[in-house]
Amino acid sequence: MDYKSLAESSMKDQIENLKNELNNIRTGRANPRALDNVQVEYYGALCPIKQVGAISVTAGRTLEIRPFDPTSLEAIEKAIQKSDIGVPPQNDGKVIRLNFPAMNEDRRKELSKEAGQIGEEFRIKVRNERRDALNALRDDAKKEKMPEDAQEGIEKSIQKVTDANIAVIDKLIEDKQKEITTV
Repeated sequence: MDYKSLAESSMKDQIENLKNELNNIRTGRANPRALDNVQVEYYGALCPIKQVGAISVTAGRTLEIRPFDPTSLEAIEKAIQKSDIGVPPQNDGKVIRLNFPAMNEDRRKELSKEAGQIGEEFRIKVRNERRDALNALRDDAKKEKMPEDAQEGIEKSIQKVTDANIAVIDKLIEDKQKEITTV
């Protein structure tokens, strides 16, 4: 069994989950990723908003959604209102605009702190993946009477993968905090 690859795969999944989580943190600038989790009811089925309309950034803090089918305008508006993005949609009959308000300094600090906490949660998840891989390795090593030096080599490779993924998490959090605190 390739314990390193299993751990690495699980850790990469955690990194992707972290990226999705960070995309949900609003930074005061318009970002189409803020709508990634918005589902629109379109002809009886739920669809991601980007499948029913073109999303673009028009001004620094304004998103514009131009539906592919003009009849879906109201459904898009309702989906945005139900979502938790916290910005009311403005419907002019052809497009929907979302004007993101500028954030004050206290809110920036709060969001930066929240990003740091999310980062710590994902560091713990990556370390848990390491622990699970090491436990599986040790259990199999006892059963198969694996040589100690082979087991230690695999443990070191798992630790290297863990360290690399922790570094990726640190970089993602640092970048997001920089994005949040930049006016």
